[in-house]
Amino acid sequence: QCDFGMNKSVIVTGSSGSIGKAICTVFRETGFSVIGVDIRPETSYCDNFVEADLNKLCKSSGYVKTTVASIRKSATSPINVLINNAAVQIVKSMEKLSIDDWQNTMNINVIAPFLLVQALTPDLRTSGGCVINIASVHAFVTKPRFMCYATSKAALIGLTRSMAVELGPEIRVNAISPAAVTTPMLMAGFQNKEKMLDQVRQAHPLARIALPEEIANVALFLASDAAGFITGASYSVDGGITARLHDPE
Repeated sequence: QCDFGMNKSVIVTGSSGSIGKAICTVFRETGFSVIGVDIRPETSYCDNFVEADLNKLCKSSGYVKTTVASIRKSATSPINVLINNAAVQIVKSMEKLSIDDWQNTMNINVIAPFLLVQALTPDLRTSGGCVINIASVHAFVTKPRFMCYATSKAALIGLTRSMAVELGPEIRVNAISPAAVTTPMLMAGFQNKEKMLDQVRQAHPLARIALPEEIANVALFLASDAAGFITGASYSVDGGITARLHDPE
């Protein structure tokens, strides 16, 4: 265990999900005080927890102020890292997508991260901190029925670059773009479909699916001094899937 996170706080949205829990755990083990933010109360992975609805955050400036005030109150040390991990993934054909689907997706996946960074910029400037946005390989390559999700993650990559330009040199802003990750939600989708799951594994040159901890470890690196000259970047943690053509051989 190292202690580069001592006297620093990290905020993790979507802290109750599998990737969120892994991020919280890895940062806690490195000395950070972890503030989890989620609509689902799950406090065991955090030092402090703030219950918040990120969709509601996008509809009320008053709710933004009260949520950020709760986050600041929960911080026992300077806020050094903000990790925008919370996301919604609506899987529907184009014909079935509604305005509500689009608004919900863009609110949680793009606008809420912007609002949190905007509100916490003074804290991050003071600490010389950083922002890490959890995007997706769907920002670059996608498939049918993922239109809302893919568009929102592409927007999040654009937001990452814009923020890096606008907030530098005091605040670094980067993104992580995972491919398939072993989470209960993903595995439930392949229940009794082991052959199909194996096809997903084999589509990756590394012939497997990522573990949540592997995403968390990249986030930890991007928060460290070792990444001090990295900003505006998107790290593909994808087992090589975006490098591979799937044409017949």
